[in-house]
This record gives sequence, C-alpha cells and structure tokens, in this order.
Amino acid sequence: MLAIGGLSAAALVACGGGGSDTPAVAVEPPVAATISVLSGPAKYVSGGDARIEIKLATADHANLELRLNGVPVTPKLVAGDNRLEGVINGLKNGDNVLEAFHKTRGVMTALTLANYPITGPIYSGPQQQPFVCTTTQGAVGKQPLVESASAPGFPVFDTAGNKIGYSQTCSIETFVTYWYRSTANSWKVLPSDGSTPADLAKTTMEDGRQVDFIVRQERGSINRFLYSFAMLVPRGENPASPNLSLWNGKLQYWFQGGVAIGHSQGSLHSGSMNPDILGKGHAIVHSSGNNTSTHYNMQVAAETAMMTKERFVERYGRPLYTYGLGGSGGAIQQYLLAQNQPGILDAALPVQSYPDMVTQTIHVGDCELLEHYMDVTDKTNAKWRVTKNRTWLVGMNAEDSVVDPLAAAKTQLGYSTAPGSSECVKAWRGLTPLAMNPWYGQASNQQLYEPQSDIAAIRWTHYDDLRNIYGVDATGAARPTWDNVGVQYGLKSMKEGKITPDEFLDVNFRVGGWKHPSQMVQEGFPFLGSLSAQNFDPWSRRNMNLSPSADAPAPRTAGDPIAMRAAHTSGMVFSGQIPLPTIDHRQYMERELDMHNVHQSFAVRKRVMQKMGNSDHLVIWFTDTVPGTPKASQSFEAIAVMDEWMANIRANPTRTVAQNRPARAVDSCFDVTGKLMHSGPDVWDGIINDKPKGACTLAFPMFSTSRVVAGAPLEGGIYKCALKSVDAALADGSYAPWMPNAAAVAKLKQVFPDGVCDYSKPDQARPS
Repeated sequence: MLAIGGLSAAALVACGGGGSDTPAVAVEPPVAATISVLSGPAKYVSGGDARIEIKLATADHANLELRLNGVPVTPKLVAGDNRLEGVINGLKNGDNVLEAFHKTRGVMTALTLANYPITGPIYSGPQQQPFVCTTTQGAVGKQPLVESASAPGFPVFDTAGNKIGYSQTCSIETFVTYWYRSTANSWKVLPSDGSTPADLAKTTMEDGRQVDFIVRQERGSINRFLYSFAMLVPRGENPASPNLSLWNGKLQYWFQGGVAIGHSQGSLHSGSMNPDILGKGHAIVHSSGNNTSTHYNMQVAAETAMMTKERFVERYGRPLYTYGLGGSGGAIQQYLLAQNQPGILDAALPVQSYPDMVTQTIHVGDCELLEHYMDVTDKTNAKWRVTKNRTWLVGMNAEDSVVDPLAAAKTQLGYSTAPGSSECVKAWRGLTPLAMNPWYGQASNQQLYEPQSDIAAIRWTHYDDLRNIYGVDATGAARPTWDNVGVQYGLKSMKEGKITPDEFLDVNFRVGGWKHPSQMVQEGFPFLGSLSAQNFDPWSRRNMNLSPSADAPAPRTAGDPIAMRAAHTSGMVFSGQIPLPTIDHRQYMERELDMHNVHQSFAVRKRVMQKMGNSDHLVIWFTDTVPGTPKASQSFEAIAVMDEWMANIRANPTRTVAQNRPARAVDSCFDVTGKLMHSGPDVWDGIINDKPKGACTLAFPMFSTSRVVAGAPLEGGIYKCALKSVDAALADGSYAPWMPNAAAVAKLKQVFPDGVCDYSKPDQARPS
C-alpha cells in the first residue's frame, strides 16, 4: 500500500489467475477548500442569492466546478490568489446545497444555504396584519406591486386611477435614481441626457480627491419595508453595473428613532441621503423597518437590518467595515443589534441613547399616575405647586422655564398645577395611551386599506406590536408587561426629608395603577376631542385603577410574568452584551426637559459592566446646549475617531477592542460650541462609582426616574421586583431615619399586602 501525500490510498486490484497483484495505482487526494457566505449567515439567506467566497489550498481555479442542488452553475466569480468571490443566484426557498467539485478529484466541500423570500419573515414569526403600504408617499412615490385580485390588502391603482388589484406585502420593483448636490445645498435629479447642470456642486473626499457630487440611490423593498442604498459615483455608470471607484469601502447603517405601534410600512428618512457622509465617500444603508417611528419590534428590526445589509453586500461587495449611526430609537437598535444579531455592525455610534425602550416604559408608565396624584388627588398640597418639587416623585427634571401648555385649562377646571413642567409632562405626556390603550392609535393611509373591519380590529398597543414575543392570553390579546406591585413611590425623597412620612404613605395609598388594556376606553382631551370639563383628561385618568373608597388603597397593576420573561429571553431588553467599539454621545438637554434624559448613557454603562465585567470599549461624550439656540453635535468627530479605532483593529487584530482605542476615544464632555472641556478616564466619576465627582459629572447635573426614587438601581430594567414583607423592610432599616408607629405600619401593610420591593435581589422576571 502506498502513502500518497500523507494520505493512505489502496488501489490493489486482483486480476487473472496465478494470484499475482497488479501494480499499485495512486489516487489523487482531494483539494482542501472552504465555502463561506460573505453577505450574511448561511442559515439566513434571502431573495434567492448570496455573495460567496471559495478558498482553495492551491490556486487551481480552472478545475473548479460549482453545483447547486446537484446542478452545475457558473456564477461570475472574481479570482484572487487562492480565493474566488461572487454572487450565486437561483436559490430555492428552503435548504440549498452548494458543492465545490474538482474535475478530477471529486467533491471538495459543500455548504447548506437556507433561503427565505425577500418579503420575509425569516425568524421573527408571523408578520403583522393588516399592513398599510406607504410606497406612494415621500421618497418613493410608486404604486406597490399587485399580488392579489381581491381584498384583504392595500389597493393598487394604474396611472388612470383605476383599481387593478391589491398588495399584501407592499413590494415595489427595485429602481435606481441619480442625484446631484446643487450649489444651493439641495438634492436634484441628475439630467439623463448627459448634460452638466450649471449648479452642480463639487465634493472633497476623505482621500483629498475633488469630484462632481453625484450620488446613486437604489430603492426597493425588503421584508415588506422600504430600503435605500446611496453612494458617490462618477458620471455615466451603468445602473446594472455600479462603478465603485468613489466608494471608500466604509458603510454607514442609518437607524432612525421615534415611537410607533406598527401596522405600517413606514417611510425612508432623510438621513439616508446625508450629504456630509456621502460627500466623503461613505455609503449609506437605510430601511424604514429600522425606524422606531414605524414599529418597536426589535426582532423584526434586526431581521430587516440583516436582510438589507445582505442585499447591499450582494450588489456592491463586502465593506471595509460597517458602523451604525442614529439617535434615540436609532441608538437602541444599535445596542440590541450588537447583542442579538452580531456580524451586521462592526462599530456603534449611538446618539441620545437609551439601553432599550421596553424597560423605559416601566418608569414612564408612572408619569401620568404621579402627575395625576399631584394635580388631582393631592391638589391641596402646596408642595406640588412648586415645579421643582415634582422631581421628588417622578425623578426626572422639572423646570419653571418650560410651561405646561395645559396649565391654564387645569386652573380653570379646578385642578392643581405648577408654573412649569416636569419631563413627564413636556416629553412623555401621551406615551401611556400610545403604549397601553388598544383604542388609541393609527397608521398613515389606513383609510385606504380593505376591508376597514380589519383596521377596526387592531389593538393599538405596544404589547400587541410585540405579540409574537409577549404571547397572547385566552382572549387573543397580547400579554402586558407593566407592573408596579410593591413599588414605594417617593421612598428616597421621604428618607431625605423632602416629603413627610404622611405624604409618602398618602401617595402610595392613592396613586393606583393602570387597568388591563382589555378594560380601557378611548382617550379624551388633549389626545382626542375638544376641551370640556367632561373630556379633559391629560392623565388618562379614565384608564387608571383608583381608590374605590377613602379607606381602601388604590389597586396596583400586576404585569404578566410570561410577557416579562419573554422580553428578556427574546433580546428586547439590553443585557449589556455589546462587544463592539462604541462611542455613546449625546447633547445635554435636561434644562429643556427633553425625553432623552442623560443618565441613560450610564444605565447602558452599568449594564455593560455587569454583563461583560468592564466597559473599556464604551466611550461616553456629552455636549452642552442652550435651549432655543443651535446645538453643536459631536457625531462627525465620533465618526472620525471611530475610523481611527477601526484602522487600529485592522492593523492589530490580536489586540482587544479596548487595547486598540485611539487617544481621542476617551470619556469626554464638550461646551456649547463643541469645544472639548474635559476628557479622561475619571471625568464621569461619582455616577456609578463612589469616587468624588469628576469634572464632567460636576458640569452636567443628572436626574433619575420614579423607580430610582423608589429605591431601584440606576440601570433600571426591573419589570418585577422581588418582594420582602413590610416587617422585613422595617427590620433592615429601609425607612430610616423614619421609625413608623403602629398606625403607619398598619397602613403600609394595607397598601403592600404582598410586600415591598427588595431591589437587592434581581428582577423576578429575568431568567435565572
């Protein structure tokens, strides 16, 4: 037996009489090869195509043959040394086997690709219905494709206005538009006749080249949402064969914020055509499914981002790196995408961040309850007519300079008020109806959908938007997560002497909770209808659980434990897992009671530290502002610093992300002009550690939330607090320096028959 190339090969064949052996025949060993998918995970391919890479042990390209599901295929492959790259087409829905053959040595390797329709879904579960199309609006302006001759669906019309059918997925044909940037700083359609507009601007790229400012924008539909790809291109390219000579290989995924309940395709945001980014040579990817003003299902958002980037890589190739940029809900998506769907982003630039939105609803759901208590239930208490005092219950800032637009109406109708507002009023009024009330909600164009009975049947709640995650109860309604059982509102303020023990007992006795969504009724003024004594209800009082009598405490609300647990296990809650280089930057807008309260950056950091052991790869920047004046932004500086960071990672792949940090990637704060004030590892001391306050901490006062005032930790995110008995709370000094007398203890036990929150223990909804 012969050893061939280190492999044992037997080819001894007996033939003829006499028992003699034939000469040994050497069998060639197989050529080592691998197939991988560059456009995304092999198990999540969409649209029937994928960009693949084949690596060979030797540059033996001529003898390579590809077979898809047993049939030879000849994709256009670009050769480079021992590798080949190109797009494989013709994948069927379901599993597909791609095999690499050597013409003389047989099968080298094989890979299974699981393909899904470009309309989705892949892993997010049954798609939301009814679904309202927006293709005829804004940045697209096209009728959707006809998919059915009859309803249900969105009607499709021909150019004469005749109805020709219905669309269920709101799909459109992919199309390319060429734009130029005018000298007046606006986008205009590039003439198709080859003429040069007189107002065509120039742009200077990152490498110093000055070129005509012409952008190719591809638009279409993926996973039922609209997408946009944009990049700088030279004049005269073939739309079917993009000229990539002006793309620097850097890809920005633009994420947009907002709050919505779904049932809509949404719209493309202007950020998808940011001239400051495109003019430097970066490409921008965007999808209406990555706008939280379209929906708040982060599984659907991650699935959409994965499918959208896959399409980009198939069309234009693999980027040098992909970084996220976006504020508010756009920041949340970056944190959750890095946690739940690694591989889409290589770096994150969250702006005005929250760790996630689902755990924001925990304390924001307290807002109207506490404002109602101060305005209505305890309206004779002069403390609540001092604006700043309201922060003693709500935790968030309150300012006299920000006027409550309903203050005059409150006074006229006999309610208490204050000269100014809290953040609950200025920023969050109406969030509870939007998130919890199944009657309050709508989608643009919903009046066109057929049949309208499907629209009327929508339960417009955050919970229903995530029904695939939270699950449904016996009635078919989504399970709610909001809970305030055991929450001791104002505990910290009572311990600090800001409110009296009697006031502490009273607010907890009478604050109440929220009705189950199935018991809610439609909202009043200022959300719907006109101002009248009967219809005035800025607190959504009609949907609260209030005291049935003066001697009975107002009932609290218990959330559904199945839904709470699902929020954690599904990745809707940011656990702190983000291995990417990250610059979390924001404008300081506490004075104007903006909803993007700044302690959220440190809630993120605390969660990252708890999950990953440190946050050395997470940088926090604040920029000061003056209300009513233009605001400086550090986003472009953050992009430049991140570019240095990514270059270091490429140059030093064996180092950690933190070890590759450039000098400017450090905690910092900036003044109103964007000028650096302070930087260094200690500038934010005193927020999540016990060290003396750092320079930036002193310069930027921070506030908290109603749950932090009730004793919860800064990082928040506790759906269901562990409970301890009132007796245990008395014994461990929870109320010190107050020593409740017998009557007070009896009242505490009446309000909290199941016990009070014990925040020294983890969220009871979190899986162990």
